[in-house]
Amino acid sequence: MEDRAQAESFFAQGNERLQARDYPGAEAWFRKAIEASPDLAEAYVNLGLALERQGFLAEAESSNFRALALDPECPEVYVNLGALLVCQKRFQEAEALYACGLQCFPDSPALWSNLGALHTGLDRDAEGEHCFRQALGLDTSYHKARYNLSYLLLRQGRFEEGWEALESRVRNVELMAHIPDSRWRGESLEGRSLLIAIEAGLGDLIQYARFVPELKRRGAARIGFVCHPPLKRLFATLDGIDEVLVLGETVADDQWDCWVLPFSIPLHLGTRLDSIPAPIPYFHPDPEEIAAWRKRIPGGGLRVGLAWKGNPAFENDGDRSLAHLNLLAPLASARGVQFVSLQKGMGEEEAQLPPEGMALFDASPWIGDFADTAALVSTLDLVISVDTAVAHLAGALGKPCWTLLPAYKTDARWLRGREDSPWYPGTMRLFRQPAMDAWPELIETVAEALRQWASA
Repeated sequence: MEDRAQAESFFAQGNERLQARDYPGAEAWFRKAIEASPDLAEAYVNLGLALERQGFLAEAESSNFRALALDPECPEVYVNLGALLVCQKRFQEAEALYACGLQCFPDSPALWSNLGALHTGLDRDAEGEHCFRQALGLDTSYHKARYNLSYLLLRQGRFEEGWEALESRVRNVELMAHIPDSRWRGESLEGRSLLIAIEAGLGDLIQYARFVPELKRRGAARIGFVCHPPLKRLFATLDGIDEVLVLGETVADDQWDCWVLPFSIPLHLGTRLDSIPAPIPYFHPDPEEIAAWRKRIPGGGLRVGLAWKGNPAFENDGDRSLAHLNLLAPLASARGVQFVSLQKGMGEEEAQLPPEGMALFDASPWIGDFADTAALVSTLDLVISVDTAVAHLAGALGKPCWTLLPAYKTDARWLRGREDSPWYPGTMRLFRQPAMDAWPELIETVAEALRQWASA
């Protein structure tokens, strides 16, 4: 009994480290718990989670299967192991495991939600929605299921319920609690000052910045926006903006009446597919910076910007980013095109050795932030980009943009099956993978479209 008590104590220590995201520390404590009590199934489950977060997928899988062998009636192992299999795109195995888990635990909202996410990721929306609603029927406060449902609804253009469901992401959050009237929830803004707080990534903020002019039109006397540092100069050119702050800057208590998160704005404005505000362009790069880029880029003919990688920290980056610039080699077959690399950060060095026959100007040495990129994009005829911030920037500037989308977990904002986007009407063209990981086939399609466009 003493060993068991000690194992429980080690297990608790491991859970503390897991909560603190100290995954090596958590692993060490869980291993100590297992050493003290080799039949402690939950220690194997959480060890698997700590190993997975460190990228040791094979070891994580082994640890979970050991937990399953020790205790087939441990619900957490079905949830965690299923998610691990999905992460490795072993979809049939994951679905079979979830089905097995639901036979044992038909009242588990976590299992229903995970199975729904699997179905949704594979474009089986009807099955996915059934699972999410089963989970919420069991527990209306199970926020993961509601959040997953929001993705499905928004992807289908069912905005009314979709925006409401998306609010599950911010439950109990008071990021700006020191502002007197706290969160804005759609009441009149007449004469009031509103601060838009930061959430999500660079592209998300560029997309949702479009709402600032509309908020001004609805009576807001003053609007501020908290953004990532690389966006500050760009956002200073935004129509209707009064102040731009960057993440980490102190917000004065007496300057703002209320605040809101960007993804909550469409809910409070009642945004539907046919009422998405698109005051394009809504950013305005510096004319002198635009002129400098025009002189800097060599050659004549058509100028086409390329962006092939996004932020590697994004959960679906392995599917939405290209492995290498060389995958875009077929684009070089279009005649009379001067390509311009818009890549900054991850992958920018690949522009120094472009594919054979591709005339590519590497702009990265002159790009310091998104204001620089905006001025550069303003000089181009077309942007071809994976689903990353550059595509949103091109769309917000009214620049023709061809956006390359993955087949797996396509972002909900691009809706289902469309070749255009109501977020960037008249300028955005969507190219979708015909199947999972089918970048070569998609890029051949894009190359043919580019040849036709260049010749016209």
